[in-house]
Amino acid sequence: MTNSLSLAPKARSGDAGRWAAVAARDTSADGRFVYAVRTTGIYCRPSCGSRRPKRANVTFYETPLAAREGGFRACLRCHPDEAASGTGPRSGDEAVRRTLAYIENHPGEVPSLAELAQTAGLSPAHLQRSFSRMVGVSPRAYAQALRRERLKTGLRQGRSVSRAGWDAGYGSSRQLYEQGADALGMTPASYKAGGAGVVLRYTAVETVAGPLLLAATDRGLCAAWFGKDEEELVRALVGEFPSAELLRDDRALAPMGVAVRKHLADGAPLALIPLDVAGSPFARAVWNSVQAIPRGETRTYAEVAASIGRPGAARAVGTACGANPVAVVIPCHRVVRADGSGGGYRWGLDRKRALLAREARGQSP
Repeated sequence: MTNSLSLAPKARSGDAGRWAAVAARDTSADGRFVYAVRTTGIYCRPSCGSRRPKRANVTFYETPLAAREGGFRACLRCHPDEAASGTGPRSGDEAVRRTLAYIENHPGEVPSLAELAQTAGLSPAHLQRSFSRMVGVSPRAYAQALRRERLKTGLRQGRSVSRAGWDAGYGSSRQLYEQGADALGMTPASYKAGGAGVVLRYTAVETVAGPLLLAATDRGLCAAWFGKDEEELVRALVGEFPSAELLRDDRALAPMGVAVRKHLADGAPLALIPLDVAGSPFARAVWNSVQAIPRGETRTYAEVAASIGRPGAARAVGTACGANPVAVVIPCHRVVRADGSGGGYRWGLDRKRALLAREARGQSP
């Protein structure tokens, strides 16, 4: 007797329910699984309106990616990939939730897009698009933000700089001080001290782009943050610099506030505002390049990387933009993805889109 080997998944207890969904063309099952027909070599979403195949010829897969790896191709009638990609009825929310859970359950890691796509069951391009749409930032930016918050938490809890960096997922002291400085706006050692010995004057102004907190040292502006309201912004400042001496000084910072509001309203230059922002040499180079982008224009992350002599460092440019502590003054909202989409923005993707749209029309946000 000859035994035959099959690469198809073995039948599972839930397959009866899946077949019932296929037989009923149940749209609520779209995105939960796909079925592949061995006689045609095609896989479909459960609600596909094509002629119903024989049960004996059907194999079920958890994701379109698994079906493709099984040698099947997507149906051109029902487009099953769209049910999980963010462009179809189920909009890929479940795949994005799986990706979020994976990132959060792997602390200290910044998984590659390919690794996350395998977990989500989507192609890398589909995952990038779906994740950015639902979360507002790319998977990589989200993982980096979680690592940054773990570093901040460790330093605030009194761990040594090296221990906090290691626990947060920074693999070396060099990586910690280069990327950590970008993320914190100062060296990790200074951040650990909570801004001790530093006097910060601050004010909050209403702008056409939303409430904006301005904070400055004696050397210049060190923070320009958008937020929901003044109370939230002040709490964030206290939380960021718990050991600094914080002084409300609307009068001293009035010139800065007026300059920023005029810039948002009519594009008045901001070059005369002194800055006191900390960052690695790479981050500073990025910020300098970004400040040269004219109002009403944009540059891609790759173009900014090329402008500072680092072609191929587009992702690192994105990290530096995300660490920018002074919104508008360093206009990182003018840096976009190669396809023209917004990418990410520390103060909200909707605000970024609004800023770009109004600047392009020569209007105030």
